[in-house]
Amino acid sequence: MKSSNTRKLVMAALCVALGLVLPITFHAIPNAGSIFLPMHIPVLLCGFIAGWPFGLLCGIVTPLLSSVFTGMPPMSLLPGMLCELAVYGVVSGLLYARLNAGNRVANLYLSLIPAMLAGRVVSGILNATLFSVGRYSMHIWLTASFVTALPGIVIQLVVIPVLVAVLQKAKLVETPHLQHAQ
Repeated sequence: MKSSNTRKLVMAALCVALGLVLPITFHAIPNAGSIFLPMHIPVLLCGFIAGWPFGLLCGIVTPLLSSVFTGMPPMSLLPGMLCELAVYGVVSGLLYARLNAGNRVANLYLSLIPAMLAGRVVSGILNATLFSVGRYSMHIWLTASFVTALPGIVIQLVVIPVLVAVLQKAKLVETPHLQHAQ
């Protein structure tokens, strides 16, 4: 099955919508956005199911619209989060389209984990050098990106591969590796 750009655009729009609604459900719990990372899931998912250009678009549009409509993320955190999510969308899409470990699950994890790390590294570097100079440290980055976010990381590692596999099995999205083999 060959996905058209229209289908990918619709999937990206659905991911943006999910990225706006999902965090609202979590923000009833104090600090839940930082703990469960609900906006990260749709952006990473978008890279997998629609490809890197749409993942990039989703990673930029989702936090921007969410900040405008809900105030989350707050403007002080928006630049770093926007860059982090954009990297998630790009790296997950690029790696997943190009990796072929011969196993769908391996391809998912070999794309997901580097995307999660790359986004966090980019966010940390940009916060330390541009967006929060003098107020950002290695300790803050490690705590925010890995310690506080551990439940969200686990959720991403469990939920995203399952969602991608279910969507592919239902033939709602293409599997890049099967497409290249044909």
